[in-house]
Order: sequence, then structure tokens, then C-alpha cells
Amino acid sequence: MSGRDLVDRVVPVRPPSRQRSASRPTTGGERPSLPVRLLAMIAVVVAAVYFLAPVYWLVVASTKSASSLFTTPGFSFAEPQLLDNLAELSGYDDGIFWRWVLNTVVYSVVGSVLTVLVCAACGYALAMYEFRGKRVVVGAILASLLVPGTVLAQPTYLLVVQLGLNNTYAGVLLPSLVYSFGVLLCMVFAQSSVPRELLEAARLDGAGELRIFVSIGLRLMSTGLVTVLLFAFLGSWNNYLLPLLVLTDQELVPLTVGLTGWSQSSITIPGLQVLVVTGSLVSVVPVVAVFLGLQRFWRSGLTAGGVRF
Repeated sequence: MSGRDLVDRVVPVRPPSRQRSASRPTTGGERPSLPVRLLAMIAVVVAAVYFLAPVYWLVVASTKSASSLFTTPGFSFAEPQLLDNLAELSGYDDGIFWRWVLNTVVYSVVGSVLTVLVCAACGYALAMYEFRGKRVVVGAILASLLVPGTVLAQPTYLLVVQLGLNNTYAGVLLPSLVYSFGVLLCMVFAQSSVPRELLEAARLDGAGELRIFVSIGLRLMSTGLVTVLLFAFLGSWNNYLLPLLVLTDQELVPLTVGLTGWSQSSITIPGLQVLVVTGSLVSVVPVVAVFLGLQRFWRSGLTAGGVRF
């Protein structure tokens, strides 16, 4: 036996491995190139500066006095006056600002909770039941999204006046219950999270439709309902046009209407300019707190809806 044959028996010759063709796409995550990452980083930084610069200016301006508000650079701090501004804000006009805060909390919290219940019931019914005219109803809801809210403000005001609800809490709360986008979101969440087999099993056990909706539907849709709750809360907190038309009593107006009135009066009363800025900063704090508190549910809720779409 030759030396060549001995080597072949001890170390078997392996067939040559196939070279990966250049045209075959590679699998696995590949990092983008350096220019793409730089462009993405620049875009993120620009967007962050664009959105955070007004907030930073608001924080800086809230710490200034009435004289330094216009005599110092807008993005640089002066002698801190935030506590004095808050004290003046609380005492101005017998503390009407905190009355506006209370009104805004009532409109936002009560209104958003009722809105979520209405949207959940409507979306659940559209997703789980088959009835004549269902496509027409869904089409009408989709079409309503194309109508701007400012177009509906005047007809809504006339309807509220005819019902005798002008200058009342109900005149602002009831129109906010109609939230077409929330109904569509709840319908999508119900379709993706509530199995029909579970509903059939509950019916076989003797549960009624209302009990099934409360015990099963609402619990399985809870993540999506938090998303709708956040959207409804932000919409109610920033609502301006409808309260401006419906309410005339300063004891009932929300922050948006009250601070706008102060801003218009600051032309003749210079001291109100600092109060408007400080009040705007205070009005932003609850929104940030609610958003951060519900962020985890909001992100997961959008993901559930996005998969269905």
C-alpha cells in the first residue's frame, strides 16, 4: 500500500463545499451602512430638537419674572422665579386657575372613561355580531373620519343648545362620547383578541350577552382599551373649540379656554403673560404623567392593532 492510499484511508477526502452564490441573498440581520446610520441619527436628533425645544423654552420662561421674560434670551435661565410665579398663579382672580384645572380633569377623566366604554361596546358589537347593515355602519364610521371636527362644532353647539345643555358639564361631556376612531380601534382589537369559540362556550354555560361582554370581552380587550383611553384623554385635555362655544361661565371652562382668555387679556395686562406661560407648564405635567404611565400598554396596543390591519 502506497503512502497516498494510507493517507486517504486515515483522513477521508471531503467533497468540496459549495460556494455561496453571489446572487443568493444572505439571511440574518445585517447592520446598515455607516452613511445610513448617520442619516438616521441626524434625523432622530433633528426631530427630538424640533419637539423638545418648545418644551425647554416653556420650562425656562416659567422661571422668569415679567421683566426678564422679554429682556433675556429665550433659551437661557435668569433669576429663578418659578415658586413666586406659581404663588401668583394660585392667587390670581381668587384661584380661578385651579378651578380650570379641576374642570379639565373632570372633562378628561370622566369623558375618556365614558368614551372608552362606548367605543368598546360599539367595536365589540361590530366585530362579534353579524347583522343586516353592518357594512353600511362600518362605512359610515370610516366616512366620518374624513369630516374635520371644526365642521361639526357649530351643528353640535346648536344641538346642545336645543337640548338645554349649554353652559353645563354635560354639554361638553356628551359630544365627546362620539369617537369614530376609537370605535374602529376597538373593533380591530376585538377581532384580534376575542376568540368566538370562547364566546360560544360562555353561551353554552348560560351567560348572557352583557355578562359575556363585561367578563370576557372587556378583559381580553384591555390592552387596546388603554390605547383608546390615552387618545381620548389627550383629545379631551386639548379640547378647545366646543367648550368655547358651549360654556360662558368662567367657573366651568377648561384650561385651554381659560389660558387663551388670559393670553388675549395680556395685551392690556402685561403681568398675565408670565401667568399664561406658567399655567401652560402646569397644564403639560398631567399629560406627560399619563402618557408615561400608559406608555407600555399604548405600545403593545398599537402592535396588536397593527398586526390585524
